[in-house]
Formats: sequence, structure tokens, C-alpha cells
Amino acid sequence: MSEEPEYIRLVKETEICKNCKNIVIGRGNENAEILFVGEAPGRNEDEQGLPFVGKAGKNLDEFLKKVGLSIDDIYIANILKCRPPENRDPLPDEIRAHTPWLLEQIKQIKPRVICSLGNHATKFFLADGDVDKIDKQPGITSVHGKVKFVKINGVEIKLIPLFHPAAIIYKRDLLPLWEKDMEIVKLEIKKDSEQKKLF
Repeated sequence: MSEEPEYIRLVKETEICKNCKNIVIGRGNENAEILFVGEAPGRNEDEQGLPFVGKAGKNLDEFLKKVGLSIDDIYIANILKCRPPENRDPLPDEIRAHTPWLLEQIKQIKPRVICSLGNHATKFFLADGDVDKIDKQPGITSVHGKVKFVKINGVEIKLIPLFHPAAIIYKRDLLPLWEKDMEIVKLEIKKDSEQKKLF
């Protein structure tokens, strides 16, 4: 029997993993140009073993359709692969243990753009994955839709922060902003593919 990779072992050793029903890895197109990254699985995700399957997931599907995309065009994952009890915020040690798996996903998928969903995921990327710097990062309201370049463990990432689909459930006035930000995402991908044709 081959040994499990270190990044999987690290996740399985966390307390939240021992108490969750499913490890939630991701869903969508594994060759996607856009990778969406949320914070952590919720109750529905833990039950089904898939990210964004609850109300926020249904919202996301609807929002994607509005901008001409579907789950087949993107891949979606979370920083944490297991649900924290009562959906509490992730602890620094949990983020440290779960990040290597996310980085492995980024390396394998090779997305052109990563869209962080909501405050927690955005601050994680803006802090270059450094847990100690997360609290010092600006919130989603001031950075959504802005293209940022970040580097985590040597992996270069083109980041575009987006409002979390769950936030839009409660504040429908965020939807036009989300749609506008998604147009920026699509523009960046188009720019990338045009540059590749030039060289």
C-alpha cells in the first residue's frame, strides 16, 4: 500500500478532521482557468463531501449562470478541507495544516486566476498564506474586483477577491458588484490567453 502524501496526512491529523463526516476536497473542472477558494465547508458540505452545495452553493451556480459560466468552467475548493465545529472561524494551526493540500490543488489545476470568496479567504491570500499576518489585511469591501499578485510557498498567484455568495444572500445589492467583478476575471483570462498567443 502506497503511503498517503504529507498534505493529506496533515489534514487527517487535525482535530476537526477527526470530528467531521467527510473531507471536502473540491468540485468542478480540474483543468479550469478559474479556481474559487472559500474558507471552510459548512454543514451541508460536510454531509455530502462536496464544497458549496448548500444555499451559498445554489447562489453561486445562479451567479455563474448570469455571467455565462457553470460549475464545468470552474473549480471550487476551500482553505480548510474539514468543517470546524458550529462553523466557527478556522484556527491558525488548522489553516497551517490544511494549506499544503490547497497549494497542491493549485499546482495541479494551474488556474490562470484564483478568486477568493469573502473576507477570510481573501485575507489568507493577501497575507501570502502567512497566518500571523491575516488579521492585518484589508477586508473584502476595499479589495473586491482588484487584481493582486501574491506568492505562497513559491507558488505565484493572480488573485481577484470576490464577495462570498453567502453574503449576497443577505445583501442583494452586492450582486451587481459581483457580476462586475466577474467580468474583470473573464477579462484577465482573455488577456492571459492573448499574451500566450503572442509568444
